[in-house]
Amino acid sequence: ELQQLSKQYSNIKLLQLDVVCENSIKKVVKEVEEIVGDKGLNCLINNAGINVLASLEEVTAETMLTIYETNTVAQLMVTKAFLPLLRKAAQLSTGMGCHRAAIINMSSLAASMQLVQANEMFLKVYPYRIAKTALNMITRCLAADLKADGILCISLHPGWLQTDMGGNMAPMQVQEAIPGILSVLDRLGEKENGSFLDWQGETLPW
Repeated sequence: ELQQLSKQYSNIKLLQLDVVCENSIKKVVKEVEEIVGDKGLNCLINNAGINVLASLEEVTAETMLTIYETNTVAQLMVTKAFLPLLRKAAQLSTGMGCHRAAIINMSSLAASMQLVQANEMFLKVYPYRIAKTALNMITRCLAADLKADGILCISLHPGWLQTDMGGNMAPMQVQEAIPGILSVLDRLGEKENGSFLDWQGETLPW
């Protein structure tokens, strides 16, 4: 599908990245730098994620570590590698938002500690929800650390979507959520820095 889009729109560049491989991250940062040049990178969306069904009875240390590496540690390492390009973009503008420099961490409603008992289905995904909760802490840390640089950071719940991970039982198709997500990203400002939002721009409880 991406190959088809890149053929249709010449401004789409496809780069291969393995988020748990340090050499792959370094390689893709160089490739992005060649594309964006002195303008830097305005928006980094950390969207990589995997899920394994595992209840309390089924969960293992190996599964926990595998999910945590991809869904949490990798997001931080990818962000750290792209910081020079994000800082370069931030120096060219003012205010806060995607127009300047922003990091969007794709989180999940399942990560909310306050809503831990709101949906029994989430109890079947111990590794996923715990890793996403940790990702939310990364968002808070980055938002505080990078505020002086003018780089905004949020966690975003895109909705339960019909993707390979979301499955066919999900209530929304990707095409339905995209306009809302783009609208939220377009409206981001300093007051949203460090926040946990859904695809409609509503604030979610941590």
